[in-house]
Amino acid sequence: MKKLPRVLVVEDEPAIAELIAVNLRHNGFAPTVVFDGESARREIDAVLPDVILLDWMLPGESGAALARAWRRQERTKTVPILMLTARSDESDKVQGLDAGADDYITKPFSTQELLARIRAVLRRRAPEIVNDSVQVGELSLDAATYRVSFREAELKLGPTEFKLLHYLMKHPERVHTRGTLLDKIWGDHVFIEERTVDVHVKRLRESLGDAAGMVETVRGAGYRLTARVAVGQGSGDSAA
Repeated sequence: MKKLPRVLVVEDEPAIAELIAVNLRHNGFAPTVVFDGESARREIDAVLPDVILLDWMLPGESGAALARAWRRQERTKTVPILMLTARSDESDKVQGLDAGADDYITKPFSTQELLARIRAVLRRRAPEIVNDSVQVGELSLDAATYRVSFREAELKLGPTEFKLLHYLMKHPERVHTRGTLLDKIWGDHVFIEERTVDVHVKRLRESLGDAAGMVETVRGAGYRLTARVAVGQGSGDSAA
């Protein structure tokens, strides 16, 4: 029997949590609902979910604080996080993405939109099964084993960053607009702001460490992966 994807729903409003859980169960997912950060931590310590739906406003520890903590931990670093919140300003969305969320959906939202975004982050977590490996300069990526290395040192990337790097490495030395990257990595059926690309490029650079400078910003155009390791562009530089 096929294993259903496990979804941890962290939502402090019981009515909303139950509505989400019912729709997830009816659409082939196995949801677990908790109402606060402490319960979410206990649940994740017991069973690692395939994706986390995380409300921003929670009693005690906020969803953003939880996301940051999970991104720092090796065990939870690559689990996709979809932030749920009533905050709709672009600055709030960027803050949520900076905290470690892979996607962001504002309340109220439709069931179909929520399901589409969950499926999208799960696809990004499990890139298409291909046996290709690609190398650009001293940076190597093996899609079959989900491994990335630079100068033979293995690097740890989140699911979205892995797929983003894979695409850039398959098309090196080309300039890719933010719109193109959104279509190729997130899919053209889900609306996400172009600023999201900048946040994930920044996160990719942080994960690449000494290879961060290979991901170049082309002002007014987009991003390019080059075999050269640019001097002076480290992992902490802005992605914008």
